[in-house]
Amino acid sequence: MGEEILSVKNIFKVFGARPNEAMKMLESGKNKDDVFRETGQVVGVFDASFSVRKGEIFVIMGLSGSGKSTMVRLFNRLIEPTSGSIFLNGNEITGLSDKELLGVRRKDMSMVFQSFALMPHLTVLDNAAFGLAVSSVGEAERYRRAREALEQVGLAGHEYSYPHQLSGGMQQRVGLARALTNDPSILLMDEAFSALDPLIRTEMQDELIRLQAEQQRTIVFISHDLDEAIRIGHRIAIMEGGRVVQVGTPQEILNNPASDYVEAFFKGVDSSKVLRAGDVARYDSDIVIRQPVGSPDDIQPTPYAYLTGEDRRFIGLIDSSGGDAPRQLAPEQLSTVTFDTPLHDVLDLAASVPYPLPVLTSEGALHGTLTKDSILKSLSRH
Repeated sequence: MGEEILSVKNIFKVFGARPNEAMKMLESGKNKDDVFRETGQVVGVFDASFSVRKGEIFVIMGLSGSGKSTMVRLFNRLIEPTSGSIFLNGNEITGLSDKELLGVRRKDMSMVFQSFALMPHLTVLDNAAFGLAVSSVGEAERYRRAREALEQVGLAGHEYSYPHQLSGGMQQRVGLARALTNDPSILLMDEAFSALDPLIRTEMQDELIRLQAEQQRTIVFISHDLDEAIRIGHRIAIMEGGRVVQVGTPQEILNNPASDYVEAFFKGVDSSKVLRAGDVARYDSDIVIRQPVGSPDDIQPTPYAYLTGEDRRFIGLIDSSGGDAPRQLAPEQLSTVTFDTPLHDVLDLAASVPYPLPVLTSEGALHGTLTKDSILKSLSRH
């Protein structure tokens, strides 16, 4: 995940017959409540600016009326912005003609709605290929691509079933396959799983995470469910009253909420499922020793010391806790965890080992250590 694929710059959306009047009021410092009270115009999105990175699941969330569904419809101009600019792959799409916009929708953006929106008289294969048929793609090609998409979402073998023969989760998989047939640059999903039963919903979340990991797809996901946002989102944008009030990883938002609203929004979240080992680990230079070192006997007295090589690569631990001569343990003799390990997966392990638990980066470098006290203090702050 690196370069931005979608960029939103100072977007406003006013619903009503007098948007220019409303915009002048907003520019003069009035808020959305003032605008509605004096003009009857509804401010759906207020001065939103953020970007979505290529290959991430970006979740936009907020309470009902916060503007999140309006925002996703602005991306593909199902709703026209009142002011501001939207860029896709560096190209501004807010000024495109209807013909150019149609090309973007067919090739670069696909959308999955909460309602499955399947044609009941068409087979699963024809439903998956429907968008390609509308785009006049030849029959052989569109069926080939539809079959590939159905296989990607786990529906191979169901091509000739009809929607009424499928469960709700399977129907939503058809909707997802239909969106994937275009191989879009970005996939827009508006409350796509909210109508599903909890178990099926979790299954579809897993499916989305798998697809993103395997294909590095860029997905913008709209949700009102904080647990869902935390589970699937690389980053989350929190909306309140049409404003984007904070954008960050779940860990960043939990640790540093931008406002009382955001803090209240995250209140009650099981922080052990949000925080990672690397978020809590601390690097203590007093117990880290760079190799080469003469011998374990040359180490200053400390119960445990951590040996590192070039680029802080973790190469072992020196245990002086027994009172006898210090002994050196290799990494394979120790319990370690990676930076991204969820904190709740670390709790039992940290409690079972006598030494502070080494937390390593994906490259094997020592990021820091975790103690039982540091974990408990971190959880108590949340």
